[in-house]
Amino acid sequence: MSDPHLPGDPPIPLILRRSAQAKRISLRISQLDGRVTLTIPKRLAEREALDFARSKETWIRQHLDARGEDVLVRIGAELPLGGKVFTVQSGTGRRVQINDDGIFVPGPPERAGKRLSAHLKELARDRLAGASDDYAALLGRSYARLSLRDTRSRWGSCTSDGGLMYSWRLIMAPPEVLDYVAAHEVAHLAQMNHSPAFWAEVTKIYGDYAAPRNWLRANGNTLHRYKF
Repeated sequence: MSDPHLPGDPPIPLILRRSAQAKRISLRISQLDGRVTLTIPKRLAEREALDFARSKETWIRQHLDARGEDVLVRIGAELPLGGKVFTVQSGTGRRVQINDDGIFVPGPPERAGKRLSAHLKELARDRLAGASDDYAALLGRSYARLSLRDTRSRWGSCTSDGGLMYSWRLIMAPPEVLDYVAAHEVAHLAQMNHSPAFWAEVTKIYGDYAAPRNWLRANGNTLHRYKF
């Protein structure tokens, strides 16, 4: 049998996940990658699951349209960086260059995405390390190490032994958003919780965090649409 999908323009791939605990069909659309997952009881016939998906097709397409399409990062693509939008262009020389005219990526065009992602990770490490150093000094604490990942469930974390982890995609967000996440994780060096005392530490070292926090809630998932 072919992979399950909803026909149409475009067709929508479906992921069927059987669960012994499921009592009924449930439907979830990932805002990170647009995957449509049907969780179904273990013994339910596949055709019933597909009938259910067809009955929800209008709702599914509305949500996918609201999310927007993924963007393949290549020459000619538009990419946010530091909250501004740049056009990725062919460059010369040995290094990626970024200025008001765009992002210039040297080398073979087919490798532009990978080369640019490596450069953005370098930028992210520099910016996040600098922000973390500054906020740790304000807090009067030190951290043990800093690592970058391409995390989907969180923008940063702090371990009990002082390890800071951040999503490198924060470099695409406005600077104040990156700074807020750094302050948030550094504050966990003093308070490993989200108590009022923790938020008081964030306020002390960052200031009013409402705007960047709201930006992440409203727009953070869009940063995962860019595929390198």
